[in-house]
Amino acid sequence: MRLPTVLLAAATFATLTAAEGLSVSFLPQDLPKKVATCKALNRASQEVKDIGIDYVEVNPNAERTVLMVHGWPSLWHSWKYQIEEFKDDFRLIVPDLRGFGPSGHPGDVKSSGTIPDIVGDLTCVLAHAGVSNVVCMGHDWGTSVCFQLARQRPDLALAVLGSIIPYLPNAGPYAPTSALVPVFPELAYQVFLGETPKAAADELDRDIRRSLRATLRTVDSPPPEGFLTDTHSFLSAYADIAEIPPIPFFTKEEEDYWVEQYSIQGFYHTLQFYTPDNQHGTWAFIDAQGNRTITHPVLAIYPLNDPVANWEEAAKLLHSADYLPNLTTHLIKGAHWAQLENPTAFNGIARPWLEGLPWASKSQEGVHGGRPADEL
Repeated sequence: MRLPTVLLAAATFATLTAAEGLSVSFLPQDLPKKVATCKALNRASQEVKDIGIDYVEVNPNAERTVLMVHGWPSLWHSWKYQIEEFKDDFRLIVPDLRGFGPSGHPGDVKSSGTIPDIVGDLTCVLAHAGVSNVVCMGHDWGTSVCFQLARQRPDLALAVLGSIIPYLPNAGPYAPTSALVPVFPELAYQVFLGETPKAAADELDRDIRRSLRATLRTVDSPPPEGFLTDTHSFLSAYADIAEIPPIPFFTKEEEDYWVEQYSIQGFYHTLQFYTPDNQHGTWAFIDAQGNRTITHPVLAIYPLNDPVANWEEAAKLLHSADYLPNLTTHLIKGAHWAQLENPTAFNGIARPWLEGLPWASKSQEGVHGGRPADEL
């Protein structure tokens, strides 16, 4: 099944972008969104709340399903080139994570947005969509979510495509981000986002377009020197730049859409990834779970020019490969947003790997390696 009629109409003015001159046949507003109502714990008040998780679904009758999970600061639309590439071959489930765009949040940013919490949201979305197993494709923090899905719900995950950041086995004692900054100075911004989320959100919300433009850059249009190295500000490196150039891989209409989506509730709840309580909660969950080795097929795609870190070297330091016996690794040109900056290469790596997986048949759906880890 192809995209809805409205998308075919949109194809008459395919949205051209700067990234390699590629086009997609839809504007982000054209894809209808569904909403799954999911249970979410507010740990500050110990209340269980209903939150809505928005997601896009494409090609629902396809036999094979890919779940695409974004990171920060991002939206479902960051997968636009992968949606275009795979829309005729796979069923695609592409959510806005809790706190992003219109998707709800239980209200406690400090401790109610752990990676296992987000896996719970995705499990709810898949149940709402009637999907029993998926290949999880992640970018940035979405990669960590996909790996945790494989650990927490091995019955749902058939395989993991993790892009940009490596697998974090959490095999040692908990270390806050602030302890890593002396070794990795480009992680300083995470201290600001996580330890003072209200101040960080105030800065980011002041000019949402500027905040997004500051972050979504490419190798050919990079951020200024010193970006990401301030523990007291996210945007300080841009202080002398009056106007940041437009996002290189978006049209004006697409950039406007992102600004509109972040204007719904701002950045505050999206900072859940960085707060010490959530990071410790994630570590504690995984430490108690104990199953750090992921036997699923894994494809890792690392960029060569990410300003945050050399992720290939980080993977070696973390001994990520020791915990991934079915790992395939590829390097790709580009900065942090490689799937948008270099989509031809990204898709060219992803497609043969996806096609070569041992996909479960309809009669085998839901059967994968025993009980779900969260029921142990």
